[in-house]
Amino acid sequence: MKLRIACAILPLIALVACGDGTATNNGTAAAPVAAAPAPAGQDWTQTVSQTEEGGFVMGNPAAALKLVEYGSRLCPTCGAFANTGMKPLIDTYVKSGKVSYEFREYLVHGAPDFAPALLGRCAGTAVFFPLLEQMFAAQPQILTKMEDAGQFQQSMAGKSPAIVSVAWAEKLGYIDFVKQRGIPEAKARACLSDQKQIEALVKYMDAGSQMGVSGTPTFFLNGKVLQGAVSWPQVEQALKGGGA
Repeated sequence: MKLRIACAILPLIALVACGDGTATNNGTAAAPVAAAPAPAGQDWTQTVSQTEEGGFVMGNPAAALKLVEYGSRLCPTCGAFANTGMKPLIDTYVKSGKVSYEFREYLVHGAPDFAPALLGRCAGTAVFFPLLEQMFAAQPQILTKMEDAGQFQQSMAGKSPAIVSVAWAEKLGYIDFVKQRGIPEAKARACLSDQKQIEALVKYMDAGSQMGVSGTPTFFLNGKVLQGAVSWPQVEQALKGGGA
């Protein structure tokens, strides 16, 4: 496991890609899916849980259409999807009870991705999706700090995954970022140093790779990959084709 973790926190840009697809799902449109009411006094965005696959899912557990995204919080194409598609996805499709949406971490950049992924999972289900959206919205400021990523990663050679995660979080400004959103610094640093969570992220990424995931974002609808769909219009087309 130590060797696998050490490999996982190296930059993986040469091995996996961020938003490199072009094809879309062109299947025959399905019969319309009926809306489903949320529990009294709630809407489906308040129903959030962690899945066995390590993702976090929002929406009706019995939704007819189950959308899964493998994404990286530092992937610009994932950020573009979130910034253009998250609101209509939630407001039009998740709140109706027709669609559930699950986000699974896929650490396409290796070491830098561990920091936001660990912090994004730090506070549990209640703030997972709001924090995810805010991290994507903040990408323009964060990514400017990645310009010397290779040199910085070299300075981390030989250090433990926990130390590397903390160092990247400090460099990219993520500790202050989550402090401003209610996660105390001590808790943030504890989450970044949690060896079990680091190992879990490696395991979840391995499982995604075994499913054929090789870049971000990769979307699945009801267990079938949406080949090359990386933008909101492409994903919405697939949802409509599924009856949403």
